[in-house]
Amino acid sequence: MPGEKIRKSEDEWRKELSPEAYSITRQKGTERPFTGEYYDNHDQGTYTCVCCGSPVFASETKFESGSGWPSFYDPVSLDAVETKRDASHGMIRTEVVCARCEAHLGHVFEDGPNPTGLRYCINSRALDFKPAERK
Repeated sequence: MPGEKIRKSEDEWRKELSPEAYSITRQKGTERPFTGEYYDNHDQGTYTCVCCGSPVFASETKFESGSGWPSFYDPVSLDAVETKRDASHGMIRTEVVCARCEAHLGHVFEDGPNPTGLRYCINSRALDFKPAERK
């Protein structure tokens, strides 16, 4: 469960986030492909929302899509993210947002691998990465 919804003013978000993270998460921007910190990350751990720290994706579901963005075939839990219709830029897509703070994370497409057939194409600047604890 993502917990109680987080609501902040645009000024509060702007003060807390880097300009790039604010542009992506609060203004629905995107980063250029193959430039994000996590698109080529192969470490084990959990990806969290950069805005509120909620877990959104796990490294076990990350795969190489060739798109230039971190790609996952499933969120960390069914209630970690929400989807919304996105008709911007002359396209119909499905936007992915953090369920707790409604940060724009990226988009989901139906061309991913089994077992879900989904490709969550996520901006690195919308994520933080928490490495798994070593045993």
